[in-house]
Amino acid sequence: MSNDVPRVHELNLYRQYFDLVAAGTKTIEVRVKYPHLTDLAVGDTIRFRIKGTEETCHVKIQRVTEYTDFEAMLDGEGPEYVNPTAGREEQLANIRKIYPPEKEALGVLAIRIELNG
Repeated sequence: MSNDVPRVHELNLYRQYFDLVAAGTKTIEVRVKYPHLTDLAVGDTIRFRIKGTEETCHVKIQRVTEYTDFEAMLDGEGPEYVNPTAGREEQLANIRKIYPPEKEALGVLAIRIELNG
């Protein structure tokens, strides 16, 4: 089986971030490097879903960059691409509410996305 075939990954997203992705204003998705995300590749599709709903949004992966922590990721990517509605320090606090230190220690993925359409 060839690894060149784009895949579809299913990921949940909070409403506030889903709306930014669907509007095309959030172009960097942040995740910790869970084992099931290590195979994300350029050209793959992510189907974001708001948990508990049927509402979905499809994006294409443009780039995946690994960072050691959230601060390095925000500095490297630019907070305006991660969440254009919040400043750097607010974003850092919000991300760390979602992902505690033991999760951040797994490594951080910055996923450059573009709306499918």
